[in-house]
Amino acid sequence: MDINNVKDPLRFRWRQLLNYFFQGLIILAPITITAWAVVSLFMYIDNILPNFIHSIFPVFYKPDENGDIEKIPGVGFLVITVIIILVGYVSTSYIVGKIVDFFGHLLERTPGIKFIYTAVKDFLEAFAGEKRKFDKPVLVSVDAPDVWRVGFMTQESGAKLSLADHVVVYVPHSYAVSGIVYIVPIEKVKLLHDVSSTEAMKFALSGGVAELTH
Repeated sequence: MDINNVKDPLRFRWRQLLNYFFQGLIILAPITITAWAVVSLFMYIDNILPNFIHSIFPVFYKPDENGDIEKIPGVGFLVITVIIILVGYVSTSYIVGKIVDFFGHLLERTPGIKFIYTAVKDFLEAFAGEKRKFDKPVLVSVDAPDVWRVGFMTQESGAKLSLADHVVVYVPHSYAVSGIVYIVPIEKVKLLHDVSSTEAMKFALSGGVAELTH
């Protein structure tokens, strides 16, 4: 009896099972991680209002026998969402907008607080609002003449850095929330006119795995 003929089917089955395992992992891992992130974010936001009210008015939210604050699931999330929408709507008014700008300038001039306030504000405005910064996907050459990275032009001129003929480009790292800022000559940057900002970000963060539809 040939021993090799006996081992080959077993080896084939183990390899097939391993392929099935990785295929199942590819399907379940993104779904599981996404669901976990969404549920965790929902629970965190849902607990903000009850915890805040309990700290000020303990009588309204009494802890149960386990020490947990009694609340109706989803109410806190709904209330906070409505408050955010209302604040966004009211802030479009001229008078309220001026009031918000006044307090914003006040916080920007308060020692210690201004660093936290401006950092959070600039970060959020980079992704949303009228001052979005990651809306100009580009290719930038920083390592070698024929090597390119996917990034986003955040400043069209480096004049304030005494580099008027340069631009500022942010290059995100793959599989991370970090990135690096490059100040490069404008001729080393190519605008990606046929690629949306979302696609460019997905392409960069996925290590080039995500497909570009255009």
